[in-house]
Amino acid sequence: MLLAGDIGGTKTDLAVFSPAGGARTPLAGAEYPRARYSSLETLVREFLAATSLPVTWACFDVAGPVIDRRARVTNLPWQLDESALADALNLRAVHLLNDLEAVARAVPALTAEDVVTLNVGQAVAGGAIAVIAPGTGLGEAFLTWDGGQYRAFASEGGHADFAPATEREAGLLTHLLQRYDHVSIERVCSGRGVGTIYDYLRASGAAPEAPELAQRLADAPDRAPIIAEAGLRESPDPLSAATVTMFTGILGSEAGNLALKVLATGGVYLAGGIPLHLLPALRRQEFTQAFTRKGRLSDLLQRMPVHVVVRKAAIYGAAIRGLELGADPTRPPGPEAPGPSATR
Repeated sequence: MLLAGDIGGTKTDLAVFSPAGGARTPLAGAEYPRARYSSLETLVREFLAATSLPVTWACFDVAGPVIDRRARVTNLPWQLDESALADALNLRAVHLLNDLEAVARAVPALTAEDVVTLNVGQAVAGGAIAVIAPGTGLGEAFLTWDGGQYRAFASEGGHADFAPATEREAGLLTHLLQRYDHVSIERVCSGRGVGTIYDYLRASGAAPEAPELAQRLADAPDRAPIIAEAGLRESPDPLSAATVTMFTGILGSEAGNLALKVLATGGVYLAGGIPLHLLPALRRQEFTQAFTRKGRLSDLLQRMPVHVVVRKAAIYGAAIRGLELGADPTRPPGPEAPGPSATR
């Protein structure tokens, strides 16, 4: 049996799959807050002891680059090595892949029930597909068609420069350049970015901060869900609502940038926890206007399908990849026939 895992900056999802059941039907699963564990090995041992299933190999997606079968989690002090993990966990083999590559591998297998469509567009058969996923950090990936199947490619595009598209966003960049010598798009388009935008708007006098909300935020380990909830409720908090609006505009602009760079005529997929929390805001005009505001190529962006993934795509992709490899991650990969997709 396969152990698949999604190793993120704030939590880790683990699940066990069998070749017969496939990647859509986990036999057992659990979610763990990463703060409780000093290493992945400790966390996995606890999970395996609780499940008592005969796992023989593993495939973990990691929030960070995987180079030469090793990875360092970008927002965690964990360094992972395939061989060392296999030895420590008494498994036949361990395979590591970037978390956005895992999400991208899941995309061709998604069904209409797995997505919410923001723009139907006109998908081009075999067109490249863009994937952008704001969570603890910001991940970006893409897929290209090789004539018989889609191939997934990871990137570290979330660490590219933040490119303001409005005067207010330019003010945010100026504000952050007083503190950092490099302002990446991840710094403003991620879970931490929600708090960064909130702080900037408060400091710039865009709206007053409610005292009761200030107290909740001061005591919270993660401010993003609180700000999102306050900004989206029926009677929204003005400062939180302004934060949500600015965030969705930045996300729309960056999604459009990625779509242009890979010419995503096959569609654009938003994944990760934040698009799920902000789905009502993503349906509004701020996101769409920012996505399509690309000058002479605006018409091209308007024709690109845009979807929000509403299932846990990273662990799904890790399971797909792990079951494809079997217990030997060093063997050449087999066919990756694309499954049903919401774009076709």
